[in-house]
Amino acid sequence: MKGITFPAWHGQHYVTLAELLVRLGSFGLDLTWRVEFDEIVDPRCVEMASRSADAGMDTLTLLSLTTPFLQLIDAEVRGFAGGGLMLILTEFDSSSWDVRAVDERVLSELRQHYPGAKDL
Repeated sequence: MKGITFPAWHGQHYVTLAELLVRLGSFGLDLTWRVEFDEIVDPRCVEMASRSADAGMDTLTLLSLTTPFLQLIDAEVRGFAGGGLMLILTEFDSSSWDVRAVDERVLSELRQHYPGAKDL
């Protein structure tokens, strides 16, 4: 699994989990998601953690819980398909995102949107 890292802040704009999920496009639609937090910053985080404890949640459910402006602190979001781990989104201290994916096209797409991205 290859990866990239990029700043979570682009000027005054914070790159949210919702934005990243949308940028994944069709790749992310059929994934089952599990989310872990080191710090709960919002009641929606409790709901995400609860749904992750079971079988995980689909992309639309996760998107509904990550409405714009939800800023995470130290969270890991894992996407699974066919029993395998396909994608890991890791947010560090509201300052950077690491993205690891089995499909290099996902990373290429994100590099275009976040020009400061560097390989891990």
